[in-house]
Amino acid sequence: MSIAKKEYKRITIKSLVEMKKRGEKISMLTAYDFTMAKIVDKSGIDVVLVGDSASNVMAGHETTVPITLDQMIYHATSVVRAITRALVVVDLPFGSYQSDPKGALKSAIRIMKESGGHAVKMEGGKEIKESIKRILNAGIPVMGHLGLTPQSIYKFGTYTVRAKEEEEANKLKEDALLLEKIGCFAIVLEKVPAKLAQEVAESLTIPIIGIGAGGGVDGQVLVTHDMLGMTHEFNPRFLRRYLDMDNEMNLAFKRYIDDVKSSDFPNESEQY
Repeated sequence: MSIAKKEYKRITIKSLVEMKKRGEKISMLTAYDFTMAKIVDKSGIDVVLVGDSASNVMAGHETTVPITLDQMIYHATSVVRAITRALVVVDLPFGSYQSDPKGALKSAIRIMKESGGHAVKMEGGKEIKESIKRILNAGIPVMGHLGLTPQSIYKFGTYTVRAKEEEEANKLKEDALLLEKIGCFAIVLEKVPAKLAQEVAESLTIPIIGIGAGGGVDGQVLVTHDMLGMTHEFNPRFLRRYLDMDNEMNLAFKRYIDDVKSSDFPNESEQY
C-alpha cells in the first residue's frame, strides 16, 4: 500500500519522525563532494549521509578506519554547500570518539562548526553511551549505527551478517532501546536479519534506517557510487544497481579519446 508523501521544503529530524508515524519510508544516500551532493539533493532525497565510506570510495582504502576527522570535515563542507533540502548527517570517523566523552564532544563540535552539517552518526551502543550523551547534551543531534559496524571490522574480522545468534541479537535490541532512551533521533541497522530489524523498528518510536536489513524498517540507505554502478568490486545481496555508470563513463571516455585522436574534437562550432 502506498503512503501519501508530504512535501517538505527542508527535511529536519522532526520530518523523519513524522514520516515514520505516517508510514512513509525514508530515503537516504551518501555524498562526499559538491557536484554529487547537488544532484542527489535535487532528486528529492530525504537524508544525505557524508559517510566514512569516503575512505573506500574516494580514497581507495580497504576499510573505513584510515579516514581522519579533518578529511571528514572537508567532505562534509563540500556537501553542505550543495544542499538546499535534505538533512545532512556526517559520520564521526574511527578514533574521533571512542577514547573518551570529552574527545567525542570536541570531534562533534568541529564537524558541526566547520562543516555546517546537521547531525553526526556514531557506531556502537552501550560501550559509547557516555560519548553520545555528552554530544546530545551539547545540542548536537546523533544518529546511531548498530549491527555490522565497519569501523570495528578488525574486531569482527569479516563483513558477514551480524546478530544471527540469540545473544548478539538480544544485545542489539538492548542497544537500540538504549540509543532511543538517551536521545538518538534515528538508528542505522547494517547487515542484520530482516526479522530482527523489523522487530527493532516496530519496538521503537525513532526511525530505523536499514542497509542489508530487509524491508520492514522505516527507510533505506545505500552508497551512491554503488547504486549507480560506478563501483563493481562490492557485490552484496542487498545492493540494487540502478545504473551501470562504470560502463557508460568508459564508453564516453573512449569516444572522447577517439575524437581527439582523429581531430574530430573540437570542430568549428566548438572553437573561438
